Amino acid sequence: MLDVQAIRKDFPILDHKIYDKPLIYFDNGATTQKPRQVVEKIENGYYNVNANIHRGVHFLSQAATEAHEEARKTVQHFLNARFSNEIIFTRGTTESINLIASSFTDECMSAGDEVIVSVMEHHSNIVPWQIQAARKGITLKVIPMNEKGELNLDEYRKLFSDKTRLVSVTHVSNVLGTVNPVKAMIEIAHEQDVPVLIDGAQAVPHMKVDVQDLDAEFYVFSGHKIYGPTGIGVLYGKEEWLDKLPPYQGGGEMIATVSFEKTTFNELPFKFEAGTPDYIGSTALAEALRYVDRIGIENIATYEDELLRYATAGLNTIEGMRIFGQADHKGAVLSFLVGNIHHYDMGMLLDRLGIAVRTGHHCAQPLMHALGIEGTVRASFSFYNTKEEIDTFIAGVERVRKMF
Repeated sequence: MLDVQAIRKDFPILDHKIYDKPLIYFDNGATTQKPRQVVEKIENGYYNVNANIHRGVHFLSQAATEAHEEARKTVQHFLNARFSNEIIFTRGTTESINLIASSFTDECMSAGDEVIVSVMEHHSNIVPWQIQAARKGITLKVIPMNEKGELNLDEYRKLFSDKTRLVSVTHVSNVLGTVNPVKAMIEIAHEQDVPVLIDGAQAVPHMKVDVQDLDAEFYVFSGHKIYGPTGIGVLYGKEEWLDKLPPYQGGGEMIATVSFEKTTFNELPFKFEAGTPDYIGSTALAEALRYVDRIGIENIATYEDELLRYATAGLNTIEGMRIFGQADHKGAVLSFLVGNIHHYDMGMLLDRLGIAVRTGHHCAQPLMHALGIEGTVRASFSFYNTKEEIDTFIAGVERVRKMF
């Protein structure tokens, strides 16, 4: 069992009041709050170890370089990657996907080639491929889902052709909470000799991810969704694939030699890390991962599933409740509408009660079109949330319902 009250003391923002009401933060799918340890790591980095890395011979540069590369090893062990050079630091999931979309398309695709995505993708796993479609004439194929919000694997199999070059799918839906069977999907793709990219933004904070076990060629996530700072993220890639792909950006750090006639590129991981990296952010991300490790990702998964079940049961007692996403395997996300109440109105009124939820299309407009709606209210939970908060939330939803 988690000592939730002790954990909450590490997150000062949870003591805030909103409109004289205790803050109840149920917008963890958008970003998580940060523990003291992470913020203190950022402060220590700027006050005591701040110098540009890799290029300096002086003490501070050496210390900052060592901390940054140790952070890379922390991410490697957290994901169980084979080598630390398979960990590329980016600005987040969005940049990681854009990097692969650009470099993979340049190296491995031509007009008429196909990428398979799913109907439940975040815009960051749709738009980069559409940009490449406009530039190079590639095509997107979309995996449909059933009424429970689960991907149809039989239809998925049918999408493959001799033109399929990549599968790019989300591990966990940020709207429905569906935990997709990505290991099975990767095996199906590999039967066709097709590599796979997994968007793990909504998975890594909530469940154990072992990239060697999954066997995906690429796996991406964002620091700010796993209690780390904004502006830092990770692209994991198998070494043989990262070696094969061309750089995404040019500049300092990613080069071996430069002349006006020719440039040769640096070895991994630096080939994909042009310019000064966020060496403060990387060390803070590593601190966040260590924090999660101390609590235990299995403990987190068990507790958050308990919160999900408790909140689902409570919401289902409310007249007119519609919960979107009834998959057998779900993450700690609840998207819903109540009667004809607009999601924005529900969110605004819950905010006046101190309850922070998300409203809108959640950067998943194609999914909303498939569901036949414009948007939802989304409550997403973390290990620092409590059943008492859920009770207040359910009472708040019922109060809003009665107002309409």
